[in-house]
Amino acid sequence: MKIDRFVLGVYQTNCYILRDNVTVKECLVIDTGLDSGEMIDFLVEHKLNPVAVVLTHGHADHITGLAAFREKFSDLKVYIHKLDAKMLTGAQSNLSEFSGELFSTEPADFLIEEPSVIEQADIKLEVLHTPGHTAGGICLYSKDERIVFSGDALFAESVGRTDFPGGSMAQLIESIKEKLLTLPDETIVYPGHGPVTTIAKEKAHNPYLQ
Repeated sequence: MKIDRFVLGVYQTNCYILRDNVTVKECLVIDTGLDSGEMIDFLVEHKLNPVAVVLTHGHADHITGLAAFREKFSDLKVYIHKLDAKMLTGAQSNLSEFSGELFSTEPADFLIEEPSVIEQADIKLEVLHTPGHTAGGICLYSKDERIVFSGDALFAESVGRTDFPGGSMAQLIESIKEKLLTLPDETIVYPGHGPVTTIAKEKAHNPYLQ
């Protein structure tokens, strides 16, 4: 799998473009950041076709760039967990007021929940429901590639904030321990913010998980 990472906006959100290999044109996008212009420029420059966007949760710093994606790529399919679905259409619930501009967009095309598998652009990702940062927060796991996209659940030596509406530290820690720390130690973790890590490193060094 070819993974291109983009660090977007004032919140330094990690957003990803996934391709089955470097020669194919169809791709899958994970999160769009506040401003997706850099990602869209990359897609256009390399003549790539994003067939789907999967949103790890509904906070503004992960979804606001979706508007530009939908304008540029009219056939794009959008996935979000059913418990975060209202955050696409509700400026108050997605916390966009903190970014200085209220944001809402059309509903997602697909509301997902666990257990389910997303299959787009010849990429298969298992949905892991990891509430705690938001009610509908998800991680996306590829068993074959030994990688997981952890959204704002798990970071390198940290975890997501839980002081927003719908957040719960106890629930988040339980989600991480049950859904992520049970993955193979060598699994590479691509988080929603900060550097890449591994499950083994987080087991050994993450102070929230000791």
